[in-house]
Amino acid sequence: MRQRPLSLIQDDLVDYEKAMERMADLVGERQRDERPDTLWLLSHPQVYTVGRRTLEQHLPDPSRGIPVVSTGRGGQLTYHGPGQLVGYLIVKLGEGEGIVDYVREVELRLVRALAELGVPAERRDTPPGSELLTGVWTTGTGRKIVSIGMRQSRSVTSHGFALNVDGDLSPWDWAVPCGMPEVDMTSLARETSAVPMDRVRAAVAEAFEAG
Repeated sequence: MRQRPLSLIQDDLVDYEKAMERMADLVGERQRDERPDTLWLLSHPQVYTVGRRTLEQHLPDPSRGIPVVSTGRGGQLTYHGPGQLVGYLIVKLGEGEGIVDYVREVELRLVRALAELGVPAERRDTPPGSELLTGVWTTGTGRKIVSIGMRQSRSVTSHGFALNVDGDLSPWDWAVPCGMPEVDMTSLARETSAVPMDRVRAAVAEAFEAG
């Protein structure tokens, strides 16, 4: 992976739709070269977000009371909530570099961060005809710990990743995450001893050379 230093923005809990408005502003600034490549770390109140390919039967029962929001990113359904670290990546891609190339880089950088936090992990190639295996998986237990969904517009990326740290995993069971009914979602707290969120943020920022 080549060096790609990022400017770092950090927030705590931000409403999802308000975050989307700010992300759109950040993308516009990057497209106009008014800001550097940026990593925005934050968390969201409980919300399900659905990509363009999400099937209706994969949505949660409305009685659960968690909002469902459509989004323009790639990927399928994912869940956000307290105890999860979300990273939005506003990055101008190089000439000849596509979004798939960058998603692979994001996976590898998060594998590096997880190793620093004591959880061996890996990215996976998608077998032909299978649901996309985008994200990061634990090597010891084979569970999914990071979800990734991104898009690009005028060579600038948006959206990003969600790393489960120590939040409630139950909402993942109330829908079909990532288009995979059998996926077992996990968190750092489930895989190892509790890791403070500040340490997770620092490891992720370091993996992305963000500061």
